[in-house]
Amino acid sequence: MTEKVVYLDNNATTMVDPRVFEAMKPYFCELYGNPSSMHAFGGQVSKAVQKAREQVKDFLGANDAKEIIFTGSGSEGDNMAIRGILEANKNKKHIITTKIEHPAVLNLFKYFEKQGYDVTYLGVDSTGNIDLNELKNAITGDTALVSMMYANNETGVILPVEKAAKLVKQINPKIKFHVDAVQAAGKIPIDVKNTDIDLLSIAGHKIHAPKGIGALYIKTGTLLPAYIIGGHQERGKRAGTENVPYIVGLGLACEIAQKSLDYEISEVKRLRDKLENGILERVYNARVNGLTQNRVPNTTNIGFQYIEGELILLHLSDLGICASSGSACTSGSLEPSHVLKSMGVPFESLHGSIRFSLSRFTTEEEIDYVLKVLPEVIRKLNKISPYQRELKVLEEKFKAK
Repeated sequence: MTEKVVYLDNNATTMVDPRVFEAMKPYFCELYGNPSSMHAFGGQVSKAVQKAREQVKDFLGANDAKEIIFTGSGSEGDNMAIRGILEANKNKKHIITTKIEHPAVLNLFKYFEKQGYDVTYLGVDSTGNIDLNELKNAITGDTALVSMMYANNETGVILPVEKAAKLVKQINPKIKFHVDAVQAAGKIPIDVKNTDIDLLSIAGHKIHAPKGIGALYIKTGTLLPAYIIGGHQERGKRAGTENVPYIVGLGLACEIAQKSLDYEISEVKRLRDKLENGILERVYNARVNGLTQNRVPNTTNIGFQYIEGELILLHLSDLGICASSGSACTSGSLEPSHVLKSMGVPFESLHGSIRFSLSRFTTEEEIDYVLKVLPEVIRKLNKISPYQRELKVLEEKFKAK
């Protein structure tokens, strides 16, 4: 394996920003007091936690820092929101989500389905987007919750969550609307105070903070029972002494991400488009999965027809290139992506689809390197594919363009 590492798997996790790491360091061995303590030593730590809460509030556009609860991950935030709303509305037994959710939401809905809940899984079209009319028609008098991701982790497609939340509230203001914004945060602007969103979860390790920290926005007035019972921490909703270094890291990461949005939308998108267009120009059996316009700026999902994605990833890994065949939470499965299957991606692309996800640390040189070596990898794999006749047809069509 080469010593060179080109990391294009940022939707799985990101490197910790060095500025975030430096900000965290004092809270391990120097400012280690308990923020709940009455003494001044703990008090200065409590101020750091409050500052981070304000930073997350500003990042999400919330009205009040009290609407921000720190969690251990995006999955925990999703669970806290969904389980809490259902516990607070035990008389309602219908819930709605989409077929393309992250396993943190999708598997939780499947769990509740086994517990007797009536679950509606909204479909998506070939571009990876939902039909708001399907959502409208799915709502009943028994609906307690709608949970929908802001941006898909595999394709980057942005769902119309603000329009969906408004639609839900117009039909029944009592229905709660939760958004998994893990893949949207830091890539597109989020301003919850101007929406009908009741709950929204993010994860630190997707925005250059450490793994093991996240946040849940809970709109004022939303009844949510305690998720961890114990002390008074996190307004009594999540007991346990605060993970101060990681909270500080998340706060600064949110502030930096907010200031970096213009760079994400312009420069990261430019590099993503350069990679995507470069592959399509050089590889005759490549096609993009999902919308090409309404996506987060860092993500492209490309299907390489008639070859296996696992082989592509192994060859790329030998060349120091890190990519993914989908969600890191399902990468141990040999099953094709549930997201791409829901989109109706044809068989010839389904098993050969690769997600490339960039970050603000991705360089032009890294993209150039991928464009240099990837076509040869695909050429070699095309030669051993059992679908030579089909590949020949694709190649002739490509040459005829």
